[in-house]
Amino acid sequence: MLSFRKLTPAPGLTLVETNAPPAPGLGEVVISVRAAGICGSDLHVHEWHGGYDFMKSHLPVTLGHEFSGIVHAVGPDVTTSKPGDRVVVWPSSPCGACHECIKGTIQNCENKRTLGLYADGAFASHVLVRSNGVFQIPEGVDFDVAALTEPLCVGRRAVIVGEARPGSHALVLGPGTIGQAIAIFAREAGASVAIAGFNDAARLKVCNELGFTDTFDLSDDGERARMTDRHSDCDIVFEATGRSESITDALSLLRKEGILVVTGIHSQPVTIELTTLVRRKLQIRTSHGAQPDDWWQTLETIKQLGCRLNPMISHRLPLKDIQKGFDLALSRAASKVIIQPESDLLEGRKEP
Repeated sequence: MLSFRKLTPAPGLTLVETNAPPAPGLGEVVISVRAAGICGSDLHVHEWHGGYDFMKSHLPVTLGHEFSGIVHAVGPDVTTSKPGDRVVVWPSSPCGACHECIKGTIQNCENKRTLGLYADGAFASHVLVRSNGVFQIPEGVDFDVAALTEPLCVGRRAVIVGEARPGSHALVLGPGTIGQAIAIFAREAGASVAIAGFNDAARLKVCNELGFTDTFDLSDDGERARMTDRHSDCDIVFEATGRSESITDALSLLRKEGILVVTGIHSQPVTIELTTLVRRKLQIRTSHGAQPDDWWQTLETIKQLGCRLNPMISHRLPLKDIQKGFDLALSRAASKVIIQPESDLLEGRKEP
C-alpha cells in the first residue's frame, strides 16, 4: 500500500510502497482509512524542527494521526468494534497496564505508542490501532468532518485547562486548526472570543466563516494596536502558534491573575520576565492532547454542529498528492488539508 513516511531524522517525507498491516492481535483493530488530516505536528516533523528527536528510534514511520475510517478487521478478543463500523481513533490511546494507567491517569500512559509518531499512522490505506482508542462516528457525520475529531478534542481540553466560562474574555493567538478548535469550544463555554494571526488571511477567513468576527491579522498596519486597544485585559489567552513572541504578546494582554494556556509546540526557548509575572499573579498553564471524556463530548459536539464545521476543511487531496497538501499547509495557504487514500488494497474500497 502507498504510505507517506519519515525515513530518516532529516527534513522531508517520502511516499513509498509498504506492506499492509498484519492481522490484528489481542486488543487490536485494523482501520481502513477514509480521511486523514495534516496536523501542525506533521509539518514540524516534515521540516524536522526541534522537539521531535524522540522519533529517531522509531523510524521509519508512517505519519498521520487525525483520521476517520471503517473497521476492516478486529482482534480475537475485541467486542467493542466490528468490521464495517464507521469510527475515529484516539491516536494516543493508553496501554491499560502501566503505572499511570493503573492509577487512573490514562492520558499520561507510559506506553501510549502515539500513531504517526511512535507507530505507523494513517497516511496510508490501512492502519493498525489499539481497540480501546476506537470511537463510533455519530450518524449523519461524514468522514471528512469526523477526521477533525482529534484536533477538536485538543481544543476542548485546552479550554477546560483555561477555565473558560460564561462571561470570560478570551483571545486565541494562532488561527490554525487548533486555534479554531479552541475558539469553538471557548464559545461553546460561553466566552467572548477574539482570534489573531500573522500573515494569516486564508485561515482568518475560515475563522470568519465559523462565525468569529473579532479577528486580527497582525501583519497589517494598525492591527496590533487595534488588538491591544480591544483586548488588553483578557481573562484567558490561548497560545496556538509555536512562536516565542506569542508568549510575550499573550502575557502583556492578560489582566492581573489572568491565565495563559500554551498549546503550541516550540522549537526555541522562551525568555520570560518572572518578576512581572509574579507581581501580576499571572498563571501559565499548558495543554497537550486529550482525555477519554474529550472524545465522547467532542463527538457529541460534532453531531450537534454538523456542517457548520465544514469551513475548517479547505482542501481535499488524494494520498498520491499529499506533498502538495503539505506545501499548502506550510505556506499557510490552507486551513485543514484532508487526505483521502485513493486505493484500498485489502477491501477494494467497498463501503459497508
